[in-house]
Amino acid sequence: MKKLLAVLTVVLFLAACTPAKAKEVTIKFLNYSSNGGQEATLTAMVDAFEVANPLIKVEVETLGYADYFTQLATRVAGGQAPDVFELNIENFRAYADKGAIAELDLSKFDISKIQPTTLKAFQIGTKQYGLPTKFSNVVLIYNKDLFDQAGVAYPTSSWTWAEELAAAQKIRALGTDIYGVFRPIQTWEFYKTVVQNGGSMMNADQSAFTLNSAQNVEALEIMIARINTTNVTPTTEQLGGMGDWDLFKSGRLGMIVTGIWAFNDFATNCDFAWDIAVEPGIKNHATHFFSDAVVVSKDSKVIAAATAFAAFLSGSPEAALLRANANWDLPVALTDEVIAAFKAVVPPANKQAVFDSLNYLVMPPSLEKFGAVADDLQIYLSKAIAGELTAKEALDQAQALISGKY
Repeated sequence: MKKLLAVLTVVLFLAACTPAKAKEVTIKFLNYSSNGGQEATLTAMVDAFEVANPLIKVEVETLGYADYFTQLATRVAGGQAPDVFELNIENFRAYADKGAIAELDLSKFDISKIQPTTLKAFQIGTKQYGLPTKFSNVVLIYNKDLFDQAGVAYPTSSWTWAEELAAAQKIRALGTDIYGVFRPIQTWEFYKTVVQNGGSMMNADQSAFTLNSAQNVEALEIMIARINTTNVTPTTEQLGGMGDWDLFKSGRLGMIVTGIWAFNDFATNCDFAWDIAVEPGIKNHATHFFSDAVVVSKDSKVIAAATAFAAFLSGSPEAALLRANANWDLPVALTDEVIAAFKAVVPPANKQAVFDSLNYLVMPPSLEKFGAVADDLQIYLSKAIAGELTAKEALDQAQALISGKY
């Protein structure tokens, strides 16, 4: 018995002196943006994170964009939210306002390399509720061959809509089925275009809509004239069911104002020379800002680990470089190495225009119901394009409806 007690004493002593093994945790991550071509890039990011954080394992689930937000809403409502999930800027505020996501404690993480505009986009007040992972802006993409045929100098960063229209008219003159420029007339284009003309959709503190201001009416008139007066932009009938990207890739469109996410597609499918420039403005430069972020569920049982993963995807040089080398939009952690890697993937040759455009980013009003506002405004924009209402009549009626409804 004494020997047994002695052995037990030694065992207990060794157990007390041996450090307890740290507990491994698993976080669940739901995303959509890797679907359809970037799954391997995301896997490489997760692998790099797990090497640096061996006690944290990440289970990745990828859904298609079409189904993503329906499934996410169902899971959040049912108390089954993943620990970390992806949100675009359009849906971020809705989930934050519902209290579905956690305020992030980033005191232990280096976020100094994250592009400031992207970081601010996912703040409410001074509190950070999401960490951006990638972002996109919009540039002017142009067909160099058509410019050469028309004898027009290539666009520069100092261009306004006046120079753009003059070039578009010369390109339009090349043939009955060749068009000069395409900018869609819809809410997501309108909010930016009115800023280019000194206007806005809402006042500075977003307490009132300003849809029918003189600047906004003038901007809409300019947009519509491109279709119905100079016809440098095709009508719906002239498009004949063809999309704007397809028209550009066919070689029959001189310029298109669209996002940098078009680069891979155009590089693969355009058999002509093309490049980019900073998007021209009317009186001021202004261009779109789109971003995706990762957020942490407020109900997560592993918030610290989830935050570490979110911070890695957003601000780490490893994840940013993997994204840049894959040409998967623009990383938010803009180190010199990341910028060099992004510029190295060509075409387009003038990728500096992407970075120059960062000086002119604007965002839509930060409203939970902005999607519904966009749908209502689109009704009146369409009536103005069709000539059923003047630009002023359309915006006066939109102002009255939307101000009273929202």
